[in-house]
Amino acid sequence: ILQHWDVFKYVTEVFILVPALLGLKGNLEMTLASRLSTAANIGQMDTPKELWKMITGNMALIQVQATVVGFLASIAAVVFGWIPDGHFSIDHAVLLCASSVATAFIASLVLGMIMIGVIIGSRKMGINPDNVATPIAASLGDLITLALLSGISWGLYKELESKAYVNPLVCAFFIALLPIWIIIAKRNAATREVLYSGWEPVIIAMAISSVGGLILDRTVSDPNFAGMAVFTPVINGVGGNLVAVQASRISTYLHMSGMPGESSETTPRKCPSPCSTFFSSDVNSRSARVLFLLVVPGHLVFLYTISSMQGGHTTLTLIFIVFYMTAALLQVLILLYIADWMVHWMWGRDLDPDNFSIPYLTALGDLIGTGLLALSFHILWLIGDRDSDVGD
Repeated sequence: ILQHWDVFKYVTEVFILVPALLGLKGNLEMTLASRLSTAANIGQMDTPKELWKMITGNMALIQVQATVVGFLASIAAVVFGWIPDGHFSIDHAVLLCASSVATAFIASLVLGMIMIGVIIGSRKMGINPDNVATPIAASLGDLITLALLSGISWGLYKELESKAYVNPLVCAFFIALLPIWIIIAKRNAATREVLYSGWEPVIIAMAISSVGGLILDRTVSDPNFAGMAVFTPVINGVGGNLVAVQASRISTYLHMSGMPGESSETTPRKCPSPCSTFFSSDVNSRSARVLFLLVVPGHLVFLYTISSMQGGHTTLTLIFIVFYMTAALLQVLILLYIADWMVHWMWGRDLDPDNFSIPYLTALGDLIGTGLLALSFHILWLIGDRDSDVGD
């Protein structure tokens, strides 16, 4: 629906922001969920004082990260949109900046509160937060972020003609709040470290997701491939959810045996064999098999829902479903394998996987998912599976 709104039609760079900002929830909320799940599992949130300290520090930290990364994502969108077209508009650039920063900030605030509620509730009900928190963060993150981005960008686009000063004001307001969040985050020892050292994965992940956004922008702008818009958040969301659960579980498993870099039993593996990742009797290998088996039934439910709601522009033919499922299975297979290697490698390098692995994995999920989906649509077009309602 949103791809036909004026702001998406006339400021197509907003498409580049979509994977970057949807990926931001992977960088921030899912990392927050993984961090707090580990803290809850190893008893760092048992007293009210510890709990409050953990909550305030982490909420301030993700507001800092959201504002900065939202700003950088808008710059990436402007650059990626400007280079191929050779056309630059300062009004559109400020609109992208205001939309991106406001969306990132508000989405992180809302999702952060939900995450804290989910993790505290999981602990009280005796459920492992690792299995619950990251998928909820990812799925709600997609919905809330996309709704906010479209609503805010549409509202600011409407203001461009009569009140051009609104966009710069919105940008300035959220950036002016940064020092407050930095001071609060620095007071907490757990978040102080991430405030100084946690930027690299978040910014690199945003850049990777922006490349996925460029693929989406180039593909969806072609009327023949308009149908891709409805499937992109689904394939990226499912891949990101599953790999985040696996990374969070492996990280908690390693934390049970000591601090990063300590345990001799879990020394970094150069490159695990696919057999050890998927077919060994290890507890993490079993969870990888279960997560991989969830791909087909999960996607079938989503495809049926999209079809019954008459969403998108693509008829669900058998050949389309085969290509779509192949892309989805390949995406999750690659991600689970990379997660097994990356979490152990980071652990051996004295890096806490809770803070560093999930941003990379979800961003790779966005890039691989969008790339494989675009490839599937192009192949289907070439072999003649051209729907009568594509580009409807």
